[in-house]
Parts: sequence; structure tokens; C-alpha cells
Amino acid sequence: MAFSLGQYVKENLLAVQEYSFLSWRAFANLFSQPRYLGDMLQQMDVIGVGSLPIVVLTGFFTGAVLALQSANSLARFGALSFTGQLVSMSMVRELGPVLTSLMVAGRNASGMASELGSMRVTEQIDAMRALGTDPSRKLVTPRLTATMFMLFFLTILSDLVGLAGGAAIALILLRLDLNEYWTSAWQTLRYADVFMGLTKPVLFGFIIATIGCYYGLSAKGGTQGVGRATTQAVVAASVLILAVDLFVTRLLMVMLGPL
Repeated sequence: MAFSLGQYVKENLLAVQEYSFLSWRAFANLFSQPRYLGDMLQQMDVIGVGSLPIVVLTGFFTGAVLALQSANSLARFGALSFTGQLVSMSMVRELGPVLTSLMVAGRNASGMASELGSMRVTEQIDAMRALGTDPSRKLVTPRLTATMFMLFFLTILSDLVGLAGGAAIALILLRLDLNEYWTSAWQTLRYADVFMGLTKPVLFGFIIATIGCYYGLSAKGGTQGVGRATTQAVVAASVLILAVDLFVTRLLMVMLGPL
């Protein structure tokens, strides 16, 4: 039992070491040639444009449900006019970045893991090394750059669509004045709120890309191994996003003062 536990610990420490090394190399590749800009643009299209429908739908319905639920509580205190403020703060600071990242992780972390895992088990990665091409520079860095860049703008879009979903509920069901809703939603936001909401997607994008690529490049055991790597990538990325969100939120609260 002691041997099995020790072996388990060693394997996990080795995995953390390999993941850290891969992440560092992928990030460091940004500052040296070659950069494979064509691959970066292709990944931006796949990750960013391809994720638009699910991000828009998630943002809209999240904002709508948030407005509906908050109005139910605010109405008890005669504060229904604060619905726009609550939706705005919740979407920009927390729900927008986190839910958008989880949707992108479910769609793209799995895609990266399956694509790179298939290349690994069919020995295409070994062929690239034999031809003198660095797999981390050619395969990982473009995905890392594209995910961090596009998730930033996808989060902004999700925030706006979420506010629009809240506005639709405010107008149709709550009978609130739209001008009042948008004015309160806009005026309640401060620099610290926006900074927090736009810092998180960059960090989450880093997690999604590196986790997806790591599990793909470490896949073993043929098609079954690729399937396991795909599942592990989504689970690990989702859990890390939620865990990092807690620590980043606390850190930013300390740095930026009371929000």
C-alpha cells in the first residue's frame, strides 16, 4: 500500500512538472522566432468564431435568469429598480468570465486534447521532432495565444449579451424602464470591477490551452487513450478555472481594495 501511494504521488508530481515545463516553453516561444502567425490566426478562428454561438446563448440566458431571480428578491424590499445594477455587477465581475471560460473549456480543451492526442498516438509528433520542428512552438503556442486573446473578447461579448438578456426580462416581465435599467447598470460599474472581469479570462485562457495541449501530448494507448485524455482535459480545466477564480478574486480584492 505504501509503495502504491508513493508511486501515485511520484506520478502526479511528474505530471505537474511536465505541465509546468510545457506551459513555460509555450509562453517563452512568444518572444522568439519562428512564431507561426498563420497557425495563430487559424486557431483564433476555430476557438473564437467557433465559440460565438454557445457564448452568446450562455451569456443571454444567464443574464435573463439573473434578472428574474434577483427581481424576485429585490421586490420584497421595494428595490426593483436596482435590478440593472445587480445584473451588471454579477455578469462583469464573476459570471461572465467564469461561465464563458467553462463553455470554451468544454468545447476547445476537449478539441485540443483529441486533436493533439490523435497526432501523438499516430506518431505525427515524433515525425515533427525528426524533421526539426518543435511541437510546443508549432502546436501549443498558437493555441495558447489564440485562446488567451479570443477569450478576452468573448468575455466582453458575453457580458454585453448578458446585460441585454437582463434588459429583455426587465422590459417584458418586470415592466421596468429600459433607460433606467441601462443607466443603473452602467453607472454602478467601477474601474476595479472591469479590471477584475477582464483579467480573469486571460488567466483562464492560459489554463484552457495549456491543459488541453498537455493532455493531448501525453495521451497513450491508441484511441481509448485519446478518449481518456479528452475527458481528463475538460475536467481538469474546469476544476482549475473554478479554483483559480477563487484565489484571483481574493488577490484582486486585496490589491484593488474593497469593491
